[in-house]
Amino acid sequence: MRRLPSAPAVRRRALPVRRGAAAGLAAWRRLAAATGLAELVDLAMGERCAACHRPGGPVCAACADLLDRRPRPCRPRPGCPPAWAGGPHAGRDRAVLIAYKEHGRRALAGPLGRRLARVAAAGGHAVPGTVFVPVPASPTALRRRGGDPLRLLVSVMAAELAGRGSPPPVVPALRHVRPVADQSRLGAASRRANLAGALAVRPGAAALLAGRRVVIVDDVLTTGATLAEAARALRGSGVRPRGAVLLAERG
Repeated sequence: MRRLPSAPAVRRRALPVRRGAAAGLAAWRRLAAATGLAELVDLAMGERCAACHRPGGPVCAACADLLDRRPRPCRPRPGCPPAWAGGPHAGRDRAVLIAYKEHGRRALAGPLGRRLARVAAAGGHAVPGTVFVPVPASPTALRRRGGDPLRLLVSVMAAELAGRGSPPPVVPALRHVRPVADQSRLGAASRRANLAGALAVRPGAAALLAGRRVVIVDDVLTTGATLAEAARALRGSGVRPRGAVLLAERG
């Protein structure tokens, strides 16, 4: 008689199914984000907290308190202006950002954009004359994510800061001028080499930034290669960035 597999073996064989289901759900969310249907997908599938995965999404009350922690100044990096971040790129902070960027959870734009606004205020940038310049996504990332998640966050940030006075201008002054590799698996030196000369100021954008307090906006600060390249491109056009605001800092 053929022996049945043991209980541990059954459990091991079930794991790929769960991983496959999670990957399928993530793919559906990315497609929904690209077609503007992300909120309907969340409603149909029962939205859970992006940080702890318990019911009560997009972010439950306990995890929302975590996102509301006080922003902090970042460790200095070569070539980077003074930067502030909302928290570490680890644990639940990282889970929320990954869910937004990579899994199409666009309902997280509200809490993450408001977090950016708190970072801007803590860094002293919620003042008249400030112009925010977002770091552009690469063409490859734009295709993979169905758009530029950071641009939406910056729009929410600007609307939140408008409650403190006049809405600050957001100028998409930077653009990619050559292809770049995926940064996620590169070391510090390789990241700098990968991005060297990759960004430039759009024609006519420097005039919009002249005489203003220019602040760069990005999502995560790791080695500082991306922020340094954005600052280099701005300085090359005669614009001196006064600072940077980020959602999270790694390391």
